Amino acid sequence: MRYATILDRLSGLGGAKWAVHLKARQMKAEGHGILEFTIGEPDVPCPEALMETASRAMFAGRTGYSNGQGEPGLTRALAARYSARRGRHFGPENVMCFPGTQTTLYAVLMALAETGDEVLVGDPMYATYEGLIRATGAVPVPVSLRAERGFRLDPADLAAAVTPRTRAILLNTPHNPTGAVLTRDDLVAIGAVAAAHDLWIVSDEVYEDLVFPGVSFASPLDLPELADRSIACASISKSHAAPGFRSGWCVGPAEFCARLLPLSETMLFGNQPFIADMTAQAVNAPSEVAPGMTARFAARAAMLRDRLDGQHGLRVHVPQAGMFALVDIRATGLSGEAFALSLLEAEHVAVMPGESFGPALTGWLRLALTQPDAQTAEGCTRILRHAAQLRARAA
Repeated sequence: MRYATILDRLSGLGGAKWAVHLKARQMKAEGHGILEFTIGEPDVPCPEALMETASRAMFAGRTGYSNGQGEPGLTRALAARYSARRGRHFGPENVMCFPGTQTTLYAVLMALAETGDEVLVGDPMYATYEGLIRATGAVPVPVSLRAERGFRLDPADLAAAVTPRTRAILLNTPHNPTGAVLTRDDLVAIGAVAAAHDLWIVSDEVYEDLVFPGVSFASPLDLPELADRSIACASISKSHAAPGFRSGWCVGPAEFCARLLPLSETMLFGNQPFIADMTAQAVNAPSEVAPGMTARFAARAAMLRDRLDGQHGLRVHVPQAGMFALVDIRATGLSGEAFALSLLEAEHVAVMPGESFGPALTGWLRLALTQPDAQTAEGCTRILRHAAQLRARAA
């Protein structure tokens, strides 16, 4: 039988990147005690007040069809939120709502790129980005994010990667997996590259509310000169500990949103109204759970640094935001995948290989900061023991 070429473009870009995580889940199902540091699940439940709002809305009849843009109450709430945070006016016409950031990014990139085009994206990158870009028919062009620069995108490297086929720049700030946060000056320089070559800027900002103390968040939406080419995407998955509700959005030029509407209607024809009501409540006020998560994740990143950095060849990159920290294990002589698999087998600790996030993280690990302090400390002990044994065997 014949299949569409999109399936060929996405072959190997789905669950294959999560092989260690899936193996750990299988071992856990078989009765093994696994310390799991693989995925970014919030470490607290969704606030009861939000779930009560969704429940009341369901029983009030908010279970019918919606529309392709988003429920009016939610688009107004998001417009108000972004007007307040970005310091310039946004209206409902600047907002489109989708089930989560992943679906949002899929729709946005489908609207901007197609076969023969190129999209610039930092390497390392979130595990789904390559698939999102290739789904459109475009080619992802990795731009190295160097550890010595704190994994922040260098505008000069970005400019060097532009070709006549480039259509968009896909940013992620705060960044997964590195935890890097682009500065306003970074965005001004990136914007200059985009303006010089008439490129779109797509910014995944799902970790905006999880920026660590002493670090300032900036968005391309902050810059009026980039207003006609910038689209920001986010959701309540991280900030409000609500990943299962799948409620996200994009904010960008009114013309873009109007052009995107038929695609949204073709894909989904609207989100669930009761979830929209919950999301409107969430974005109308500061998150009650984000400050606590931010403090705990920052403390656990510091714990990893204090326990692991400089021990048995390990080096820890401390993030500026988000739910993850990176560990450089290249001194062990193993790839991230080989180390992660052997760690899982020997110590029952599950971590993500750096290679799942691009070639630039070959020989690194990504550890989620979402496990309780005691489990994080025990994970450090087991990682150190495994690294020591590997070095002893190599000696």
